[in-house]
Amino acid sequence: MDADTVMGTELRGLRQRRPDIAGTVLAGTDGLLISSDLPSTDATHLAALAAASFGLGHRVADTVRQGEFRESVVCTTAGCVVTYPAGRSALLTLVTASAAGDLEALHEEARAVARRAGSFLDVRGGGIGATSVPDAHAPLATRTPMATLPAQLRRSSRPTWRRPPI
Repeated sequence: MDADTVMGTELRGLRQRRPDIAGTVLAGTDGLLISSDLPSTDATHLAALAAASFGLGHRVADTVRQGEFRESVVCTTAGCVVTYPAGRSALLTLVTASAAGDLEALHEEARAVARRAGSFLDVRGGGIGATSVPDAHAPLATRTPMATLPAQLRRSSRPTWRRPPI
């Protein structure tokens, strides 16, 4: 069974129970699309934006030390976009077609679907190309001294070009 089958089965049931859901995207935490029922260009962009939103939300939750990140919600005049973590390396994003009427009921059902889809993807061994969630306190970059770089990567002291004769 692949991610598309799991996505179809799980989300078909969710969409039958919640007709206000207009579309879904399953993406890696690295922003790469895994599965979707949205048009492909919208799904690709939404997957990247969901990963960015998740990263920011995860970082904020860690900074304020008020518990684990649970979801990211963006409400518009026409509906909502909600992103949930699904396992160690995936995100479930729902697009609703109506304003948040009963958002708490949606959260409960969607969290259960995200848990099931995430556990399936985690068991499959991360063959989806997604990366796991990084440590929030890890440095953003690591500097490497020149002495530890291989010799072919070091710059030579002599210039590699010569001035043409005049």
